[in-house]
Amino acid sequence: MAGHSHWKSIKRKKAVVDSRRGKEWSKIARLIIIAAKRGGNPDDNLALRYAIDKGRAANMPNDTIDKAVKKGTGELGGANYEPTLYEGYAAGGVAILVDALTDNRNRSASEIRVIFDRNGGALGAANTVAWMFSHRGLIAIERTAIGEDQLIELALEAGAADVIASPEGFTIETALADFERVRRALEQAKIPTVSAELGMVPSQTITVSGEAAARLQSLIEGLEDNDDVQNVYSNAQFAD
Repeated sequence: MAGHSHWKSIKRKKAVVDSRRGKEWSKIARLIIIAAKRGGNPDDNLALRYAIDKGRAANMPNDTIDKAVKKGTGELGGANYEPTLYEGYAAGGVAILVDALTDNRNRSASEIRVIFDRNGGALGAANTVAWMFSHRGLIAIERTAIGEDQLIELALEAGAADVIASPEGFTIETALADFERVRRALEQAKIPTVSAELGMVPSQTITVSGEAAARLQSLIEGLEDNDDVQNVYSNAQFAD
């Protein structure tokens, strides 16, 4: 079920990237800037490497990536972004986590609250729903890339926690400490990945359908359209 939801999210994000590429590049640039504050060499800074990889996957120009790195290291001036987490509920009691990078916390909080209110949700206080999620590594692979048994053997030997099959493909889930090792094992085996990222995974899901699903979809799209929002996570499982 979790793998199926992860692939639904991948498809939605790809559609957003294709239709609003400039905005997506701006969001990724913020991610690179934040990561580069810990050092501008991606060989020594895994967070920066993942952010740059995300930019390249979105066809972000190299000079745009380079400028973002330099802003983060202080070589170029720029806004001072900071990570912020917003928590709340959507229609039907679905838990929502909003991962944002902002240069104005008050503005962001106000905008996020309005989006929740307009779509039948409610913004909550710290740890309202965060306790329902855990930080994990998630790697998506097309079904045609490798056989299921072979992938399971390879992933588990590399330290993966689970391999989840869905109609769309496979999702490998890892602990944070094992993510890079599993990613490298797939790379060395020349198995292409659709995405490889760190994200928040719910401990259990709620199935939504009908009007609740439509309102949830509207809420997620509204949040993802906000310039400050990097990722939106939920514990929803959309009924087919």
